[in-house]
Amino acid sequence: MISTITTAVSTIVSSSVGGLMVSLGAAGVLTLIASLVIKELATAGGTKGRSLGRNMDIVILPLLFVLSFAVSMKVWEILS
Repeated sequence: MISTITTAVSTIVSSSVGGLMVSLGAAGVLTLIASLVIKELATAGGTKGRSLGRNMDIVILPLLFVLSFAVSMKVWEILS
């Protein structure tokens, strides 16, 4: 009885965490794409736009690090 409950709880937790990670990853990628588009549009404008474009690096760089880490972990998982 206990082993059945433990297996069921383990399955539920692993599936919900996996789904959460996928949705967070998708949100991160969409945020990165939107930030890159905003930066490109801002730097094409005047002096205020260039200032905003430089400030967008604060948002873009951490997202690039997270994306590269996620991709490297996925490659590591596939190769292992």
